[in-house]
Amino acid sequence: MKQYYFFLVFIFFNSCQYFDKQIPSEKELLQKELKSINWKEVDEYPSVVDCEKIDDKKQRQHCFFEVLTMLIQEKLSVDTLSILYPELDTIEVKVTVFPNATLQFEPQFPKDSVAYDTIKIDSILKARLVNFPKINPAIKRGIPVKTQFILPVILKVE
Repeated sequence: MKQYYFFLVFIFFNSCQYFDKQIPSEKELLQKELKSINWKEVDEYPSVVDCEKIDDKKQRQHCFFEVLTMLIQEKLSVDTLSILYPELDTIEVKVTVFPNATLQFEPQFPKDSVAYDTIKIDSILKARLVNFPKINPAIKRGIPVKTQFILPVILKVE
């Protein structure tokens, strides 16, 4: 029976190492989790109602870009951009989708573009690109996030 007690005491003292482990601090766990997140990708891309029924992530993204490009082209096709700047057939538009589902559009011009009145084109875009259908913002880890992308918009369809 003494051997049994000796064995229990031996196990008891050796098992203390299992209770003496260091628990990582809250900041260490947070830093580790933040490093593991890919901040360049979102879990779900922005979407419109027409694209919600698509299950594949890439196809839904493609659908969203097509719908948004088509809406922008429709709104700009009735404008004077093609009359004022006949050589301008495509314009790149930087689209920002905010977490509250609002949109912002900014034309992107080459650095050396002095041939265009960028302020005038910007004001035309801001006046025309309004009243879009409801856009669902991008989702990252269950939280709506801001996303930006550049869409090439064709002004002249021949």
